[in-house]
Amino acid sequence: MEWGQREGPSAPTAFPPYRLPALFALSAVLACAKMAPPPGGPTDHIPPILLSTVPESVGVYPTWDKDVEFRFDEIVSEGSTPSMGLGTGDLERLILVSPSHEIPRIKWKRDRITVRPREGWKPNRVYRIELLPGIVDLSRNKTDTSIVITFSTGSPLPTDTVEGQAVDWVAGQYARQALIALALMPDTLIYRTLTDSSGRFRIGPLPQGEYVAFAVLDANHNLQKEDREAFDSVRVPQGTKTIPTLWIYPHDSVGPRISGITANDSVSATITFTQPLAPRQRFDSLQVLLRELPDSIPVHVASLLPKPVDDSIQLVVRARIDSLRADSIARDTTAVPADSLAGKKPKFAQPRPIHLPSRPSPGAADSTALKQLLAQRPPLFDKLVLRVDSAFKPGGKYLVDVPGIRNVNGVATEEARAGFTVPEIKEEKKDSVVSDTTGVQPAAGKP
Repeated sequence: MEWGQREGPSAPTAFPPYRLPALFALSAVLACAKMAPPPGGPTDHIPPILLSTVPESVGVYPTWDKDVEFRFDEIVSEGSTPSMGLGTGDLERLILVSPSHEIPRIKWKRDRITVRPREGWKPNRVYRIELLPGIVDLSRNKTDTSIVITFSTGSPLPTDTVEGQAVDWVAGQYARQALIALALMPDTLIYRTLTDSSGRFRIGPLPQGEYVAFAVLDANHNLQKEDREAFDSVRVPQGTKTIPTLWIYPHDSVGPRISGITANDSVSATITFTQPLAPRQRFDSLQVLLRELPDSIPVHVASLLPKPVDDSIQLVVRARIDSLRADSIARDTTAVPADSLAGKKPKFAQPRPIHLPSRPSPGAADSTALKQLLAQRPPLFDKLVLRVDSAFKPGGKYLVDVPGIRNVNGVATEEARAGFTVPEIKEEKKDSVVSDTTGVQPAAGKP
């Protein structure tokens, strides 16, 4: 009797050969089905808890050639986009391997995550593997703290720790989740971490030596420093614990150009540049060439100022105008007839209530700290306001040349030129039928 048949002359086949491929496909689908916690029971609100690491942190392992493991108390999620070390997976965006320039090899094993540098472990090096916040379990609970393993493959145990703070100078705010890369000189071995919500970071233990610290706005979130990403850097002498504030800004090697000009009103226009300008440079209105087209008639420029400065000046000017207007229409109301006070009790000034200062909230304290930090440097801007003595012509076309403009990196442009058109004044449409306001009623029987 053949396998899969019952006894008897006409016994049917239990598993016909033509159905076996379908059964194998079904079993494969079931094996790959998404895991989920069993129904019923209490809801899990606790994120995954780290039980142990392999190897143990802060140790020397000269012959280490295994994967580093993070072991949790429950099954963790593989993520929605696993990529097997290609640099696009969810887990790969949560693991920093230092020092290494390559994307690490990361594997998911239910309640474990294993890590290995793509180039393998090198002898006599100090390795730092950081598991960033964001590991998720099957109930979508997410970790909110980092886990770090530091060990040596032969060199002395690391002892140094470096901390600091990074600021997004262009946006005028803390550099949150900025990439911090410390390059150990002279071999330029890179040790990396990320900043917290207040732009602060602390990385260690590190090998002793001199470093160059970089703070990078990681625009594509690949945990690598790209050439076109905004950054700042500072040298860190050996033994330094706290480094100066890192002010992140674009380091363009080409000078700024004009991206557009918009007429604000009849006497001013805003010039927008392609990148932030050097905040301490002076803008000479006499060097600006403004011409009315098509005859290229020169137009005198009264001022050329950064937009924040021009805005503050205009506020003062408008306040003075409003004050003079109020004084001109004010009436004297101090003279009060004596008979109007008869039978009335005199009014005395009431004492002002004393308001004790309340404790600032954490958000207010953080805002104050940020203002104090930003006050150390002038704000960056990419807009200048051009003002003229005589009004622009409605519908007129103009050409502006602004020479010698430098970006925040100090690179000047030879020529910044652009044109703009002043909008025409639209006249309000009048009603074709004017209503009769004389109040005279027509006589009966007359039109």
